[in-house]
Amino acid sequence: AKQTLTSITETPIMASTRRLLKSITSSARLFSNHTQTRGYKVAVLGAAGGIGQPCGLLMKMNPLVTELRLYDIAGTPGVAADVSHINTKAQVKGYSQADDGEDGLKNALKDCDLVIIPAGVPRKPGMTRDDLFKINAGIVKGLVEACAENCPKAMLNIISNPVNSTVPIAAETLKQKGVYDKKKLFGVTTLDVVRAKTFYAEKKGLETAKVDVPVIGGHAGVTILPLFSQATPKAALTDDEIDALTKRTQDGGTEVVAAKAGKGSATLSMAYAGALFGDACLRAKNGEAGVVECTYVESDVVPGVEFFATKVSLGREGVEKIHGTGALTAYEQAGLDGMMSELKDSIQKGLDFAKGA
Repeated sequence: AKQTLTSITETPIMASTRRLLKSITSSARLFSNHTQTRGYKVAVLGAAGGIGQPCGLLMKMNPLVTELRLYDIAGTPGVAADVSHINTKAQVKGYSQADDGEDGLKNALKDCDLVIIPAGVPRKPGMTRDDLFKINAGIVKGLVEACAENCPKAMLNIISNPVNSTVPIAAETLKQKGVYDKKKLFGVTTLDVVRAKTFYAEKKGLETAKVDVPVIGGHAGVTILPLFSQATPKAALTDDEIDALTKRTQDGGTEVVAAKAGKGSATLSMAYAGALFGDACLRAKNGEAGVVECTYVESDVVPGVEFFATKVSLGREGVEKIHGTGALTAYEQAGLDGMMSELKDSIQKGLDFAKGA
């Protein structure tokens, strides 16, 4: 008998693909319902890297983006050509230092509304955060200087690690250029939130998409503090479960590095988180109300630290309101107290680097 599409038994892979396509279609329809004030120009710096490539792909799918500029030291024209074939409205242009010289970065950034910066090297097995700092600090400083000169009013989303230090570097660099606006500089800690939501939902059998878990502090090790006491929907957790979920969230990056046997880091999930936060910035810029995300910003929520991550309400011009930590359990308060020394040191290290101290 002749088989038809409807008579073929659906395999698990086929079913999964069908659900994915349906989800993408629904998402696109949801986004397109927003009244767009104008097109937004978005740049991804480090666009040929492990985070940059999938992040660029995801931003190409965002209907609020009308111009997508991809920049890296080399290899970007090929990435841009590949991404440009996707049938969404964003126009894609690739720039690189190798092909365009100094003009590449300048042209990529000119009058951008949003700049996403995953540039730098990933952490590898045996590499200390100090090793990582020495390489990435200089990269971030140079890129932010270029942002100050070519798109001083853009929202900047810093992904390059160590975020606890690179955001203070960016802030000080922008101050030196006379264009610092604390409402428009963000350290992207969304991956910590994504992990906390996923691990919590899996543990308690909840629907992942409907779960929320605030994550405060910073974006490295013990400075990552998920607040499972404030998770919604509420589910009972034992002390041991809370401790295990907290430590897994804190060590999520190490878990991926180990699973990839030293051949990579958390690039795909980080790209997803980066695109998620970038989308939140664009939705807020487009006038959508009620956009709230956890992010690492200049903050006075916790005395003694100049930068800190909590929930932040976003608006057209960036930060509208920085929310407090909310009521903490004894376990969470101990975690907050325990991170202070490391967080302070990381912030100071970034400021000292930017000042040339």
